[in-house]
Amino acid sequence: MKLHITLSSCVRATSKFSDCTKCVDACPESVQILDNLPSFANNTGVEAAACVGVCPTEAFELSEFSTTEFFFTFLESKVRLISPKFNVPCLSVLSVEHLLSLALASEETITLDMSAYDEKSVLYEQIEARIEEANFVLSSFSTKELITNMEKIENIEREEEKDVPSRRSFLGSVSLKGVVKHKLTFDEAVEAEELNAFKLDTVTIAKIREKNIPDKRKILFTALKRAGVPDVFEVLAEEEVSFTSQKFVDDTCTNCQICYRICPTGALTSNGKFSLINFDAMLCVKCRLCHDVCEPDAIQLQTGFEIKEFFEPTQRVLATFDIKRCNECGNNFTYMGGEQTCPRCMIEEEEAMFLHSNALDMKALLEGEKDGRKS
Repeated sequence: MKLHITLSSCVRATSKFSDCTKCVDACPESVQILDNLPSFANNTGVEAAACVGVCPTEAFELSEFSTTEFFFTFLESKVRLISPKFNVPCLSVLSVEHLLSLALASEETITLDMSAYDEKSVLYEQIEARIEEANFVLSSFSTKELITNMEKIENIEREEEKDVPSRRSFLGSVSLKGVVKHKLTFDEAVEAEELNAFKLDTVTIAKIREKNIPDKRKILFTALKRAGVPDVFEVLAEEEVSFTSQKFVDDTCTNCQICYRICPTGALTSNGKFSLINFDAMLCVKCRLCHDVCEPDAIQLQTGFEIKEFFEPTQRVLATFDIKRCNECGNNFTYMGGEQTCPRCMIEEEEAMFLHSNALDMKALLEGEKDGRKS
């Protein structure tokens, strides 16, 4: 298996101001940032599976394995064990959302095989953290949980061969239709030890403008429908939830429109007059791109995430603006008080006044020199 990236889905490709380093943080030995974009060696494979599971927009994937196909194929099987020895290349390929969805969609408890990992390794800590977060979120509205196994599992294929196919046939059953076309074609001339230096072409730039909800979020939508609505909706600490958020906008916002224009999933939107900012928490993947591009730093995270959003998602209005027509150019603009003139016309007026004043000064200077020569 080889690591691939769909560059148009990467938030760093969307804006040079993005500070997202989740892939590098998850796989520092395999992925690095080069010219503001994630780069990795041509032969990078399963050792970088953690970046697949941690990427908020699903920009990364492994060839011959689809987390979306795995979800449905796993639920159709009779075994409730997820193991790198059997049905996944690495547990780290699964995100918190995948783990939540699997637990909710399965009637029986799912066990995750951790026996193949060194308990002192960074990879073990990452997988453990995702499982703990999934169980923490589950505990706020469900009695279901994921359990882990540390004992080595031997001959799993032989023991379960009557019910479940071998790993090779399991992976072979994964349909890549619709997935392959999104894979990035690697340059065969690039040596294995060299980094792939990705660049933004016109096709990629066009795709960046599209709003796409990751498959893992769509799966979570579906899985939550199977969960019973709790009697009481808890509020979880913001830092305890890594895959979504709730936000507010403070009064420093200038309605520059960048945040909702650049949001990769459409969690932030506006109306036809651009007179407000809407936010849908269940579309937010917590990539923080809106925060990174906000010049006045007006977008803030709520200190708590309301579980109610999982069951009664609402589109909230974060900010409203007074839109007026400019007396000079006739275009609509965000009115902040004072003269009913848009910022562009005000700048043009200031520049015109400066040029006029400068011209008068130059005229006075020339007349002064002329009078001096006469005397």
